[in-house]
Amino acid sequence: MSNIAKAAESSFVDKVEIKSNKGDKSVNLIGFGAFVNMMYYESLMQDTVKVVYTFEDTAKGEVGKTIIEDLPIVGTEEVNVKFKDNNDNKIKLKLHVNNVNPLHEDARKTTTAITLVSEEFLHNEGADARVNIRYDGKISDHAQKILKQNLKSKKKLDIEDTNNNLNFVGNNKKPMYTLNWLSKHAVPTEAGQKGKTAGFLFFETSEGFHFKSIDALMNQKQKKSYIYNESPDSGGSKLPAGYDGKVLDQSSSNLIDAREKYKMGAYGTRLIVFDPFNCKYEVIEKTAEEEKKGTKLAGKDLPKLNSKFDSKFYRTTYMLLDTGTLPEGSVQQQIDKSGEQNFESKDIYNQAVRRYNQLFSSNQTITIPGDFSLHAGDMIHIDVPGLRSGDTEINKEFGGLYIISDLCHYISPTETYTKLNLVRDSFGRKPKSR
Repeated sequence: MSNIAKAAESSFVDKVEIKSNKGDKSVNLIGFGAFVNMMYYESLMQDTVKVVYTFEDTAKGEVGKTIIEDLPIVGTEEVNVKFKDNNDNKIKLKLHVNNVNPLHEDARKTTTAITLVSEEFLHNEGADARVNIRYDGKISDHAQKILKQNLKSKKKLDIEDTNNNLNFVGNNKKPMYTLNWLSKHAVPTEAGQKGKTAGFLFFETSEGFHFKSIDALMNQKQKKSYIYNESPDSGGSKLPAGYDGKVLDQSSSNLIDAREKYKMGAYGTRLIVFDPFNCKYEVIEKTAEEEKKGTKLAGKDLPKLNSKFDSKFYRTTYMLLDTGTLPEGSVQQQIDKSGEQNFESKDIYNQAVRRYNQLFSSNQTITIPGDFSLHAGDMIHIDVPGLRSGDTEINKEFGGLYIISDLCHYISPTETYTKLNLVRDSFGRKPKSR
């Protein structure tokens, strides 16, 4: 048995209740057929959460029908899901059926995987959800309005206040496309200076939707601290002081591709802005090192590059100067504001590009006993041993503070564990915050 299997104790799936679209019946899949496994997903790179529930359908419905045939399940059905870990951390979700995939079938049973998604995921595809109206003012206000009105979300919204305004017309775009587009134009209020901390992320966890700056994620306090060793003990009896749990399995992505980093703009960017009214252009070049002072980092420092290449390789982007478009107010006010920039591309865009690509500078993947209190976007601290045989020293390069970029809770009848993809924007380690 693997260390993971030995340490990851089973947890509890209380309810996976599917309601027929006809409204005449509902079935709790727990107890209906054999439970195989359930996987719950969150990600900074995905707009909504997802659940994949796999079970053996043993034809216990009316007249020997399977549950798929009996309800029937045709897609979009409402599903109430409840599950908890061994520390009584609970997750309660209202989802909808998006996909039904028969994995295996014989004379006695059918093994079926059902993919469940957020209500907003399906609303996003509706014609009546398209973003069409004109928006004036703060980007954070736009995000809230789109979530509530276009996506009809009633969930908790964690929307960080933005420092900058943006006037635009929706042009029949999907809401989630628009929210991600807005995230690339947003600057947090705490920055105090446009162009120093640009770059937001839009994502969902079991606690609701989030529209947050990368800097806010990097500046938060760590939620938990973990240590990796090869002991299968999950009860914590051998856990050193100061740690919340053990890492059961760990791997680091040591892939370094300098050329690709240059291409993506992680180390430097060049923005060429053309002013169509004056027929002039401006070239703006910035490096990550130059802008480091105003940036919150999870690690100790940015990588030190060979000075030969400090100013030779950039990601180059071309933009039209957004001046005199969509000013707000009366006709006279619009005329008075015609010389103002709608979006300050020169100050914001370069920094946003670098920030997104720096976010994945350092990567770890860890597996821990099931912990449903963790979410995508949380900061955790990990310690891993050195690489030398019998080394008990802490690896000072790969340990430290990380942001959870992706999360999967895996539940089966015998084991539960949580797999985390961890990222940070810099190298080396900062000390634990507690």
